[in-house]
Amino acid sequence: MIGWYVHHHGWGHVTRMRAIRPFLDDDVTVFSSLPRPETLPDRTTWVRLPSDADPIVAADGSSREASALGDVTVGGALHWAPVGHPGHRARLATMATWIAENPVTAFVVDVSVEVTTLVRLLGVPTVVFAQPGERTDPPHRLGYDLADRIIAPWAADTIDATGLRGRDDRVRQVGAISRYGGRPRTAESAERRVLFLSRTLDENRLQRTIALLEAEGWTIDTAGARDGDRVDDVWPLICAATVVVSAAGQNGVADLAAANARAVVIGQDRPFGEQEHTVRVLAAHGYAQTAPEDASPEAIVAAVRRAAETSPEWAGWGVAGAAARAAAAIEEVVA
Repeated sequence: MIGWYVHHHGWGHVTRMRAIRPFLDDDVTVFSSLPRPETLPDRTTWVRLPSDADPIVAADGSSREASALGDVTVGGALHWAPVGHPGHRARLATMATWIAENPVTAFVVDVSVEVTTLVRLLGVPTVVFAQPGERTDPPHRLGYDLADRIIAPWAADTIDATGLRGRDDRVRQVGAISRYGGRPRTAESAERRVLFLSRTLDENRLQRTIALLEAEGWTIDTAGARDGDRVDDVWPLICAATVVVSAAGQNGVADLAAANARAVVIGQDRPFGEQEHTVRVLAAHGYAQTAPEDASPEAIVAAVRRAAETSPEWAGWGVAGAAARAAAAIEEVVA
């Protein structure tokens, strides 16, 4: 039986879990603050955890932010451990109780150094996911030090993760994990189409960029780029597009690689410089056209034109077989 912690920021972590899950033979119980997805693979249980960041309401009705109750980082040793927060206590207690009452053979953490520490202290083999960026602070080092395996969801010779140095015996560079890995590509549209994938631009710049592109004769699609346009299966849209404009999140870029898409990738401001780091790698290796987060609509349109003239080759991003390799890394530590 495998436990799996899914971080609640965005949908990328749960998407990654769902890509890997079919390659695991064990029962899996997922813990997350996110709501349970409408569908889950067989032999997969979802446990909803309480929030550990919402305000605390006292008996007199007053409210205080979690960060106001004490040092949430314990002097920089951890990322988030709020003092006296009932949700924080309950979520850790829920996972600890489950471990105590079940024959847990491994626990995957994506991502939280606090959960990693809890699980390893309870004697369970632990697998953590690495992320791009400058992950050399004490909490990240602690999480990596405690892990039995570290899954790096990128191919060798792509992301230069300085935080993983000295841990080569436990690191598995499996390639970029896409939910569409191995799915046949559908036909590209005969029209010149641009797909804006994910919330990459604010609404004002998005509207201006779309207007400029439409004036040049481009047909525009959006998926998750604005309110109310979420698409569960974006694969046909990615494949139909002449150019995809995307943020530099790990899952989004992996999906571009799975489709061998022409792309403009815009790095968003994220902790530890995660997306900026990825954008630099994409530009250096010629996988995609790139732009900074504050790029003007005119600059983005120019990048779309350049991308449309390219013939990308994403094989080096390592999507093929990545989910299966990640599952094999997890199975290495199953007790």
